[in-house]
Amino acid sequence: MRFSIYEKTGFGFLAAACLVWGVDFTGNILVQAEPLQKAVFMAAKAPAAEKAAPAAKAEGSVMAMLADADTGAGQKAFKKCKACHSTDKGGKNKVGPNLWDIVGKAKAAGSGFKYSDALKGLGGDWSYQDLDAFLVSPKAFAKGTKMSFKGLSKAKDRAAVIAYLRSLSDQPKPLP
Repeated sequence: MRFSIYEKTGFGFLAAACLVWGVDFTGNILVQAEPLQKAVFMAAKAPAAEKAAPAAKAEGSVMAMLADADTGAGQKAFKKCKACHSTDKGGKNKVGPNLWDIVGKAKAAGSGFKYSDALKGLGGDWSYQDLDAFLVSPKAFAKGTKMSFKGLSKAKDRAAVIAYLRSLSDQPKPLP
């Protein structure tokens, strides 16, 4: 017996639907979950002022840590970034731009790299404070950025990475 392409497609959909229904039916028999009678835990939302205060404290602490930050530890922490960024003087861009002499450089100004509109719209230079904020959460700093990196949560790591980035220059910028 020969079936047309339409009949074969129809039988395929029918077989898939039967399979999905069978798995659902079997799962409902094997796992019978009952709804909770009472909520077990309700988390309260933190006020916005409490959220902003630690961020300001962390920024201040990173700026204070920069003078004593270990560039070797920064280079080690920067390994997460090496997959997308090069740090060689005159080095090529990778998925992300080359970061040689980035401290104090204009944002979205590296040659030969197509920056997102989010970074182009920021303007200004990469200050120590901006680098810190960007390293905390690139997506929060520049909403719409193409950079998919989650960020560095530890202030010590951010200070070390910023110190390492500062060292990537013929004339490192003065510390704040």
